Amino acid sequence: MDDGRDAERTGLDPERAEVDPERARLAEADAGEEPWRAWGPYLAERAWGTVREDYSEHGTAWDYFPHDHARSRTYRWNEDGMAGICDEWQTFCFGLALWNGADPILKERMFGLGGDGGNHGEDVKDYWWYLDSTPTHSFMRWRYHYPQAAFPYDELVAVNAARGRDEPEYELVDTGIFDDDRYWAVTVDYAKASPTDMCVSITVANRGDEPATLHVLPTLWFRNTWSWGLPGRDQVPKLHGTPGRLVGEHWVLGQLVLEGDGEPTALVCDNETNTERLWGLPGRSAYPKDGINDHVVNGADSVNPAGEGTKGALHYVLDVPARGEATIRLRLTRTAPPPASEPAPPLDLGAEHDAVLAARHAEADEFFGRLIPDGASREEASVARQAIAGLMWGKQFYHFDVQQWLTGDPAAVPPPDGHRHGRNSSWRHMNSFDVISMPDPWEYPWYAAWDLAFHCVTIARVDPGFAKAQLLLLLREWYLHPNGQIPAYEWAFGDVNPPVHAWAALKVFEIDGGRDFDFLARMMHKLLLNFTWWVNRKDIGGNNVFEGGFLGLDNVGPFDRSAALPLAGVLEQSDGTGWMAMYALNLLDMALILAVHDPTYSDIATKFFEHFAYIAAAAYDQGLWDEEDCFFYDVLRLPDGTSRPLKVRSVVGLLPLAAITRLTTVTLNRLPELTARLRWFLANKPEYARVIGGRRLGGDGRQQRLLSMVGPDQVVRLLARMLDEEEFLSPYGLRTLSKRHLAKPFAVELGGQEFTVGYEPAESTSGLFGGNSNWRGPIWMPTNFMLISALRDHAAFFGDDLLVEYPTRSGSKHTLTEIADDLSARLIALFVPDDWGRRPIYGIAELFQTHPDWKDLIAFPEYFHGDNGAGLGAWHQTGWTALVADLILTLRR
Repeated sequence: MDDGRDAERTGLDPERAEVDPERARLAEADAGEEPWRAWGPYLAERAWGTVREDYSEHGTAWDYFPHDHARSRTYRWNEDGMAGICDEWQTFCFGLALWNGADPILKERMFGLGGDGGNHGEDVKDYWWYLDSTPTHSFMRWRYHYPQAAFPYDELVAVNAARGRDEPEYELVDTGIFDDDRYWAVTVDYAKASPTDMCVSITVANRGDEPATLHVLPTLWFRNTWSWGLPGRDQVPKLHGTPGRLVGEHWVLGQLVLEGDGEPTALVCDNETNTERLWGLPGRSAYPKDGINDHVVNGADSVNPAGEGTKGALHYVLDVPARGEATIRLRLTRTAPPPASEPAPPLDLGAEHDAVLAARHAEADEFFGRLIPDGASREEASVARQAIAGLMWGKQFYHFDVQQWLTGDPAAVPPPDGHRHGRNSSWRHMNSFDVISMPDPWEYPWYAAWDLAFHCVTIARVDPGFAKAQLLLLLREWYLHPNGQIPAYEWAFGDVNPPVHAWAALKVFEIDGGRDFDFLARMMHKLLLNFTWWVNRKDIGGNNVFEGGFLGLDNVGPFDRSAALPLAGVLEQSDGTGWMAMYALNLLDMALILAVHDPTYSDIATKFFEHFAYIAAAAYDQGLWDEEDCFFYDVLRLPDGTSRPLKVRSVVGLLPLAAITRLTTVTLNRLPELTARLRWFLANKPEYARVIGGRRLGGDGRQQRLLSMVGPDQVVRLLARMLDEEEFLSPYGLRTLSKRHLAKPFAVELGGQEFTVGYEPAESTSGLFGGNSNWRGPIWMPTNFMLISALRDHAAFFGDDLLVEYPTRSGSKHTLTEIADDLSARLIALFVPDDWGRRPIYGIAELFQTHPDWKDLIAFPEYFHGDNGAGLGAWHQTGWTALVADLILTLRR
């Protein structure tokens, strides 16, 4: 990165820069004038089976709090629901419950299988989509397809349990339950009349050819903060139900009203555990959490006849004709601050309600119309908008006091020793109480550090303020470990994710216009601590090559890189070393930018310039680069001083391409100290010239110098591997493992055991990291995005003078920019209909490919089949797969 700003990366076209209503709301929120982000879709879609709710001896989260407990058992740390919203502190929660008259329970939350239940790991079994959301959540749209026949809970469990890893997951659509269109298409629209006044429309469409009845229960409840015996936190809020409305009173929130049109019945119970059902013990309430469920489904006297409690629903019974639909209007409003002693006023559910929905929808259209370039096709524009919607709906309230979790609550039985001294016990300083961007609200309802960094790149296109706040958040003292480590994810904060925070911060800084130097400085101060942690903890030999463990790539290698090696030695990693070379250059770039305003950063710039040189040179000196194969490999360093390269051709060996930046004469003239140090370094340490010696004239006629871990002599040869259709290049992007390993699996014997890596384009047949974390062949969006960005960075140096054969052996030469554009187009092609009108992500699933009610609803899967592009892994992941929106905005600008 040069000191100049890449204006083309900004999210809003400069020619369309006049402020629209949504951007005005963002500006008000950023300035602290109006809390437009205070209410949003921050309610998780799964809280059961999570680490936070697990107080078991051995960390068996899925077993300790299963789905069957969720309707009856109060959550300790957060809540869950469908199409849900809450405030930023999750004081209140609002979600949707449905009942088709056939299910054994209300549909209050999505159902899925845990790691031991799905034959390819965790897997959700419902179908829903995030169709729209502005960054302030002024307009949102959510869609769910609910079967009219009984949901086949037991069948899904039994069939998947009987299947092996060589068979596909058994999904809801495979049961035939959607045959003959006998399902409900449920759409929920939200529109804000003010930051704390939400107009809601629920439309239920009977897609079947016979009349049908659906119970719809918009539900309002308070998160239980009073049952845990914590000093000063025993005050209980109140919820009172009357025909057509629920009125809540909270000492912090004030008065909250949910009102619905028509004549729904108000049903009220308590957000308390049904200990009688679960354990045969008396409980705190005669009308516990599952009271509404039992009343609607079984006709039980399980709701409070006085209409008082802490959880309530407005019960609608809708008789809908064949292929007809019905709509419910609702309004959820904070009507008074505390103490809110006056009666709640009536809410407008007529013309004003409809006008707010129409206006916010039109403003959302205007916002995205300004954002998405005219060069994008209609299908691409739809993909980009739904990808961004998924990111917005993926923001979750995240509460986790690790010290309290390890110790246990005063009102609860003390946790067993295995819990108190097991998982995350060295992260007692962590105390989270924030809205955070999650990879997925169901399968991953917790943050993951490197996922979040990629999320922020796309989020910055629509809400740079939130993106910057997210990157800073994980570096704050209540997240960052005192030793400087960034927490990885909830299952194991101490695992190591790739160090991409600095890279993401630079991308966000550029997208935001390159003006927020305070943000960049704050990031850099904390990243210095993290960089030092890496150097001290992940360079065991002190030789500037790095370890790191699986580094987010799970089962890419022949064995678990985070576990003990099968024999004595140290595994020195090409990806770990490449990430650290990139990290050093990212911090160098930050220092160069900041040094324009504060010369003291010049010292830091020279430090990271030299540190990069040491790391990049060590990759060659320590044997990570294989000259004959023209590839980087992990190397096993043995105690006797010998080494053994693990010649697996994977993305591990391509990631060093991302360690690149340029220095121009503009920069060097402005920072004479850096210029002098660079000249001294080259004169006195000429052995490093190969990684800092490339020079040429840029497009502006000015001299520039290349700093790159993959020098000019290696880049063309490494790209020949990457761009080979028999290795990494697929019709839909870059595979994570070379296809050559299909015919020639890599095998190695270590410690008397044989380990192999073969090309697997779809779900893994190995249980090394769970079946849905497969890096042995499929296409993953984040690594593709990194490598495309690296190609653009190389193109900025070489210009049109460097032509590379693409694809390899095709005889056709292209510039690096043209190759980056084509790789972007291949990834975008995963989501848009091809010449036959089929979206590759949906594979052979005919319902998703051809049915008019399904085919335009886009999923953003975790990863993709390495040959045909079918979506795999976490189906509703969105998260970093939403990078496709950034690719569309860049390619079509």
